[in-house]
Amino acid sequence: MTLAAPEPLNFECETGNYHTFCPISCVAWLYQKIEDSFFLVIGTKTCGYFLQNAMGVMIFAEPRYAMAELEEGDISAQLNDYEELKRLCLQIKRDRNPSVIVWIGTCTTEIIKMDLEGLAPKLEAELGIPIVTARANGLDYAFTQGEDTVLASMVHKCPDKAPVVEADKEERNAISKLLNFGRKKEEVVAEQSEYVDHPPLVLFGSLPDPVVTNLTLELKKQGIKVSGWLPAKRYTELPVIEEGYYVAGVNPFLSRTATTLMRRRKCKLIGAPFPIGPDGTRAWIEKICSVFGIEPKGLDEREAQIWENLEDYIKLIRGKSVFFMGDNLLEISLARFLIRCGMTCHEIGIPYMDKRYQAAELALLEKTCQEMGVPTPRIVEKPDNYNQIQRIKELKTDLVITGMAHANPLEARGINTKWSVEFTFAQIHGFTNARDILELATRPLRRNNNLKELGWEKLVKEEAKV
Repeated sequence: MTLAAPEPLNFECETGNYHTFCPISCVAWLYQKIEDSFFLVIGTKTCGYFLQNAMGVMIFAEPRYAMAELEEGDISAQLNDYEELKRLCLQIKRDRNPSVIVWIGTCTTEIIKMDLEGLAPKLEAELGIPIVTARANGLDYAFTQGEDTVLASMVHKCPDKAPVVEADKEERNAISKLLNFGRKKEEVVAEQSEYVDHPPLVLFGSLPDPVVTNLTLELKKQGIKVSGWLPAKRYTELPVIEEGYYVAGVNPFLSRTATTLMRRRKCKLIGAPFPIGPDGTRAWIEKICSVFGIEPKGLDEREAQIWENLEDYIKLIRGKSVFFMGDNLLEISLARFLIRCGMTCHEIGIPYMDKRYQAAELALLEKTCQEMGVPTPRIVEKPDNYNQIQRIKELKTDLVITGMAHANPLEARGINTKWSVEFTFAQIHGFTNARDILELATRPLRRNNNLKELGWEKLVKEEAKV
């Protein structure tokens, strides 16, 4: 059987507003990932209110972040920036003693030309604590790009030579310690010999520790050794990045970090689809294997087993349609996975499209549509939400994945919605987490099925008559 020629992807650009969170929200997951860090957000009271409200629902432990609020006097440049930041950082050092302080500059620091990059090295030398400066402000397209800015800044802090002193080697060997915890030395040495001889590989993107371990082990099965992750669990364990190292990203919104690694540290980027869903994870592993000249083993069986375990969820969405309004830059990867699950995707709205960094993901999306026999979706950059709502109404879409601003108005019109921000905070990477993606995507459909069984639809109609 010969497959029909694939339809080319259709890219459009509208002139809509960016209805996404502010990128300073990246603090919510980064401070938890980098355990010995402290984040200092430098902005106005508005930034403080945003952090207090947006992050209040996510934090269950004492957070390691604070807000340095700029008052009217600061905006008039009447106060001494250096002395004020020094006072705050001394207090942070005394109370928390972190291994690194991350300054998150907001829109206001851009407007008043606050020289955070100039102040940081001087204060760093005085305090004896590294300071990473990142401009994660509202000038970005999506809130997830805050992480991109922080990681790009952290690239400059990664050591460029492997440690010589044994104590330093131990401190930076975080991944080995994690994988070999509680095992005999002989077993570890025997297992090390199973790795293929290949150039060092560093992965970048902030993921929870269980997902880091999972992806590291998946590569280990192919004989590929991960030399480090950016960011590491602890700042003191940042990976060594030398010229010629290979790097691969795990999230679609890290194009600035990828560019910094290539241009500043002369790394070689592996352009792979992202490890989201069984299909994406397999393609990600296969691409890394192909770069190192390794023949992948057991991926057919591994992927088939995962799809089989997802069937109870897939039957709920097979044949249904999905529409992405655009929010967190995960849209292409999620759409590709849902199409593989049997859905039709009418439109992928995305705040910003970096076609170079997402080239492999776009190619996989095109291939998936061809293999599943469905039309390729329109990809709309910077979508106009008013126009999108008209299109959703005309297309009678079964599920809309949208930002929080539009969920309730769409629900009021009888349209099933899912908050896109939930995919940002859920564990969605790797083979084993595909179920969590479908758990989120099918929740509104399952809820409506349950309500129908309870006779809710009939009750609503009777109330409408009254």
